[in-house]
Amino acid sequence: MALPEALTTRAAPRRTLLLALALDALGEPPNAAHPVVWMGNYLGAARRRWRATTPAGHLAEGLTGWALGAGLAAGAGALAARLPWPAQAAVLKTLLARRALFGAVGEVHAALARDDLPGARRLLAWHLVSRDTSALSAGEVAGAAVESLAENLSDSVVAPLLAYRAGGLPLATAYRLTNTADAMWGYRTPDLEYAGKAAARADDLLNLAPARLTALCTLLAAGGAGWQVWARDRRATPSPNAGRPMSAFAGALGLRLDKRSADGGWLYVLNPAGRGATAADLPRALALARRTLGLATLLLLVPGGRRG
Repeated sequence: MALPEALTTRAAPRRTLLLALALDALGEPPNAAHPVVWMGNYLGAARRRWRATTPAGHLAEGLTGWALGAGLAAGAGALAARLPWPAQAAVLKTLLARRALFGAVGEVHAALARDDLPGARRLLAWHLVSRDTSALSAGEVAGAAVESLAENLSDSVVAPLLAYRAGGLPLATAYRLTNTADAMWGYRTPDLEYAGKAAARADDLLNLAPARLTALCTLLAAGGAGWQVWARDRRATPSPNAGRPMSAFAGALGLRLDKRSADGGWLYVLNPAGRGATAADLPRALALARRTLGLATLLLLVPGGRRG
């Protein structure tokens, strides 16, 4: 009986991962029962308690708030890891955003396809980006949706799955807390410039491997198309990670992806020789994202890493 039991123990993380992906197709649980919503509530409450008036004070408050939150999240993950594997899969599912991400891009595509540019701008801002979308053209909306799809495929799907395979639910929950903190605090505004630094740097570190894995799987899913664009432009973005999957998508789809800075210049340009994005490119981008995730999942199912 020892051998079958050992095999079952080794297989548990892989079947938990697969079930989590399957459960993600069912949608999100109510906010009252959603761990990521709890994380957001904690981060919002922590920010409301900040009282510092100096950069050093802001840095200390942000570091303390992130570290405490990540520790609490990891502790909750450790408790959840004691549950039967199907229950663990249900917890892991809440840390993913595959259905929400693909659905949001689909909604933007539907609005563009019916020539509802104001609606597409609103949906883009509501679901996918934090920038001002009120003056974006239809092509810029489509391009921004492709960029967000590529970046969030890494941050919100591949990264938590990789964290789970590397360190189980404790690391996966700590990653999601860190990524959420970066999304809420990682802005260069007077009150967040220093307060959000710890979470932003931790998020950069935790996303080093997922961003590169996502880019690799994108290029493989595209049959190698776009690797020259990726090789040239992967470091073009201010983020050390976002440019990896975004440049891979730009090259694979033959698109120019760019973002303007506040002064009207270009914050970055990926694949400058590519054509501008259109609404018709969003289904192509979604198909590429699905193939990319399929390959990443296969790689994450390779035996090895943690047991149990």
